[in-house]
Amino acid sequence: MALISVAELAAELDVPARAARVRIADTRWYLLPPDDGRRAYEAGHLPGAAFVDLDTDLSAPDGPGRHPLPEPAAFAARMAALGIGDGHRVVAYDDAGGGVAARLWWMLDALGHREVDVLDGGLGAWTAAGLPLTTEAPSWPPASLHLASTWPRTIDREGLAAGLGRLRLLDGRSGERYRGEVEPIDPAAGHIPTAVSAPTGDNLGPDGRFLPAEALRARFESLGAAKSTSASSRVVVSCGSGTNACQLALAMRVAGLPDPLLYPGSFSDWSRAGLPVTSGMTPGNSPPARMGRQVV
Repeated sequence: MALISVAELAAELDVPARAARVRIADTRWYLLPPDDGRRAYEAGHLPGAAFVDLDTDLSAPDGPGRHPLPEPAAFAARMAALGIGDGHRVVAYDDAGGGVAARLWWMLDALGHREVDVLDGGLGAWTAAGLPLTTEAPSWPPASLHLASTWPRTIDREGLAAGLGRLRLLDGRSGERYRGEVEPIDPAAGHIPTAVSAPTGDNLGPDGRFLPAEALRARFESLGAAKSTSASSRVVVSCGSGTNACQLALAMRVAGLPDPLLYPGSFSDWSRAGLPVTSGMTPGNSPPARMGRQVV
């Protein structure tokens, strides 16, 4: 179902034959400074978890936006080198409401690896259950991982620009960044015209776990993103760099809704290209077909 509870994971790890198939990925990452994710891992992580870095393992060195998707073959080779193979069940976690763990989930799932889940509640739920952490890193042997050769369920900047007004674009960033009140890293403040504010934190309950499926479905219905009548009116998820947007895709999967398209470059790609940006509470109107470099 894309989510695994702490109790379910602990039960898997209690059975040696089942535990041998599990690969736990600690994907903690922080905007400033990003190296703090590895330091947090080294200070304590789930037993058997390896560190998977957003910047080096889940992103290409160059491309559209701050965290461009790597070539599928390069990603598969990197995961295999870490010890993740065809026969493994992958469980990703973070301490940010699944916002980074869902990136690994989305990448593996999109390329055809079906046994991948996000730990519901992440590190906080694990420690709240009284379960231990360790500083020992696992030693996984290299594996063989066969994935698809191209990324499905994505849309690039040109495709999005052409579809604004027909596509339902969700922006998973915080309300403050969506409204343009703050912008810590990208060159413009605000949001892509027509984007609807859909902060990823609203997919979670007070305990940091995902809301039940029916509550998530109601949320996406309220955002106008629960129905897709044709390819030209599909839902597109975005965020700052294409990472937290994957948490929206995960929540839609849990809600039983069709998978959305991911805009991998997201606002970082859009704003770096100098395309129109809207600020304030409202989504804004579609820009003219031939868009100049401006902020509206």
